Amino acid sequence: MSQSGDALVKLEGVYKHFPIKQGIFFKKEIGRVHAVDGVDLEVRRGETLGIVGESGCGKSTLARCITGLHPITKGRILFEGQDIGNKPGKQFRRDVQMIFQDPYGSLNPRRRVGSIIGDPFDIHGTASGAERKRRVQELMELVGLNPEHYNRFPAEFSGGQRQRIGVARALALKPKLIVCDEPVSALDVSIQAQVINLLKDLQDELGLTYIFIAHDLSVVRYVSNRVAVMYLGKIGETADGEELYERPRHPYTNALLSAASVADPDAAEQRDRIVLIGDVPSPINPPSGCRFHPRCPKAQETCVGEVPELIARPGDPADHLTACHFPVEAGEHLARETAAIEQLSTEPTLPSA
Repeated sequence: MSQSGDALVKLEGVYKHFPIKQGIFFKKEIGRVHAVDGVDLEVRRGETLGIVGESGCGKSTLARCITGLHPITKGRILFEGQDIGNKPGKQFRRDVQMIFQDPYGSLNPRRRVGSIIGDPFDIHGTASGAERKRRVQELMELVGLNPEHYNRFPAEFSGGQRQRIGVARALALKPKLIVCDEPVSALDVSIQAQVINLLKDLQDELGLTYIFIAHDLSVVRYVSNRVAVMYLGKIGETADGEELYERPRHPYTNALLSAASVADPDAAEQRDRIVLIGDVPSPINPPSGCRFHPRCPKAQETCVGEVPELIARPGDPADHLTACHFPVEAGEHLARETAAIEQLSTEPTLPSA
């Protein structure tokens, strides 16, 4: 996967709040869900940016804001230097596509696969009739499906095959950016491997840029050039994949890595798990200061009153940014914990697609 400094997408102070209203005839706003709360992020052309975090941290909402499915409350989203605002143009709709999490719910069960994959051609008026059918069958072959199954319904395909249908639909208009919202979480492990390898092969062949959202840290490391860690609507840390996994600086990132699955049972027994106390606070009433301070083992008074900046800390590379007043130091990593984390550095054994 290539990686350049050219920013394809740039987020500047992006907020997405969902109003909570009460009443029958005259609805009154009584609160807001702070789903995304001031995110600064960039996605470089040709790379895969992984986004990780607990359920409810705002990953999927951020993805839908980037694709224009959710209007943002405040901030700017720049695509190739142009502010797309809350009314993305037709060209943006062609250049940015999404692969959804659920391969069963994202396909209309009453429509044939050829019609589903061919919808982008109809909507944008780029192909019709025999030409449309030819392009759809080419896409099916590209993602590893039998073109002769053009007239089948989604129910006649397995979960992995349905996700390949979603990939084919996303590729129809030759997009520049594809947002993958947990595309393998609903699939069996062996099928996950096939879909992941397919995405990597397509990226190399077509020069695609990905935003890859997932819970599985080993998968994120395998597919991503850079990784951003989200917590309660904010970015806590972002860095090159290898740098972040080998030297996490945010206490939350450190805790996530300590809880990640490890293939070697001996390493799993030896490592020290970092157990976070308490539940994730409500996004309706997020904590003051650092969002993570109620659960952070390193929290001090400063963390309660001051919001930490997302900046490069002393001794870190310029693109390793951490939003923490008291980041984790290298000496705080126990040898056996580091050995367990290193298990994540090896590429998982993934069968070819």
